Amino acid sequence: MSDALFRMVCVPAALDGWSLDMLRDGEVALLVDGGGLDAVNAVAHRLDAPTVRVVRSEDSADAQEDTVIAYAASLPLVWIAPEFSDAARGWAHDRGPMTLLVDTGAGLTDEERRRIERFLAILGRQSE
Repeated sequence: MSDALFRMVCVPAALDGWSLDMLRDGEVALLVDGGGLDAVNAVAHRLDAPTVRVVRSEDSADAQEDTVIAYAASLPLVWIAPEFSDAARGWAHDRGPMTLLVDTGAGLTDEERRRIERFLAILGRQSE
């Protein structure tokens, strides 16, 4: 059973320049990208965590989305990926828990980061 208020799924580069305080109430799982395990390891060091969660890789984009959807379970979700299928967008729109999809190939822009921060702030207020 998780005590997390939300889950976040992203590639390691999406956490560059991120305020780690914003993530303290969540559970972050990484998607392995071109940086491989070295990039995952760098995030673990940055988080000062002996372990990190990794979402398993799938053979197709559809299967990868299904795996992330299964991981989200019933928690609010921040999902950062280069693109989303119409099915994933429909799932995010229709599900009960709050869901934020952020389309970006790697690192976050300042605007994307602010958008996520606003989303997490709303989640935090709802949990009080």
